[in-house]
Amino acid sequence: MAQARKVATYLLVIFVLYTIISQPARAADLVQVGFVGISNAAKSIGQFMHDLVN
Repeated sequence: MAQARKVATYLLVIFVLYTIISQPARAADLVQVGFVGISNAAKSIGQFMHDLVN
């Protein structure tokens, strides 16, 4: 099981590096979408906590 996880991790890293090298603009867009999603989630949690306190 641990060996399979290690192999899957290596394959994922290789895929990510390949994507960054072969299509840097698309990789940057995907990273931006990810950060926007995280930012929106944090804002929503903050708004929920603010509304919960008030």
